[in-house]
Amino acid sequence: MIRSYILERGLMREHPLDPDQLADGLRSSSWIDLQEASEDEIAVVEQLYPESLPKVGDVEEIEASARYFIEGQDLHVHSLFLYQSEGRHRTATVAFTLKPDVLLSIRDVGLADFRLLRLRSRRGWVDADSPLQILTSIFQLKVDNLADQLEDLLRDLDGISSHILENRDEAQSASMDKLAKLEDSNGRIRLCLMDTQRSVSFLIRNIHQHPDSKENCREILRDLDTLMAHAAFIFEKIDFLMNTSQGFINIQQAKIIKIFSIAAVVFLPPTMVASIYGMNFEVMPELQWTAGYPFALGMMLLAGVAPYTFFRYKGWL
Repeated sequence: MIRSYILERGLMREHPLDPDQLADGLRSSSWIDLQEASEDEIAVVEQLYPESLPKVGDVEEIEASARYFIEGQDLHVHSLFLYQSEGRHRTATVAFTLKPDVLLSIRDVGLADFRLLRLRSRRGWVDADSPLQILTSIFQLKVDNLADQLEDLLRDLDGISSHILENRDEAQSASMDKLAKLEDSNGRIRLCLMDTQRSVSFLIRNIHQHPDSKENCREILRDLDTLMAHAAFIFEKIDFLMNTSQGFINIQQAKIIKIFSIAAVVFLPPTMVASIYGMNFEVMPELQWTAGYPFALGMMLLAGVAPYTFFRYKGWL
């Protein structure tokens, strides 16, 4: 799929494309967005802008030298974006190529940031007068989305926190599972925030001729610093709740072990008495004793009650 956007009177608008005249429609575009594009669509773009799109295998490259670089007048930025799949957060790399007159982007998945930007462009809510401003708008929207994701994460974390602290005697395995998923999501969000910091810093170093866009990038960096601190706070809270939940599990297990330990000590003396009077020697003084059986039962009862009473007196029960 390929989408085209143009700039009109300081606003970005989606530009419908005619499949039969795709190349002519793309020539007037200020932003060409390729999502899971076919080989024919990629070929048309490469014909218009030779050697501007990265190879498919290079999009996920993680080395800094491959993710941010300059080639002639083109700025290349490979940035991580957050999305959800099967109820879990995932990250996908979007490769941007910023040319003097057009912005190119290529990605393999649908992203909420791009869908929202497309909806805003249809309503005329995206201010931009250059491809660079389109790129900074994408990053600003990305940062806003990551902030929303952190807020949702904190809201879910508050619910789990209340459940753990108010129901400490219940099974904590479900809470531990939820915390593990939140930690995974928070880690991916932090990864996207760090990657965006690097991307925006790279832009700042290479857009000296655009002071307005440079100032916008600095504002994005300030927002990112705040969100990084927020993500660190969430990480610390998740770590605290994980330790707390594990502590409650250990306490519950200790209570169970305590019950078995006390039961073993309580039943040990009666077992010893029963073992003594269960021996089969020929000469046993109590063997012919009429009161031997009730005496042995009484001894076993006394041997069990005595340690139990002692434990209660000591406050161990």
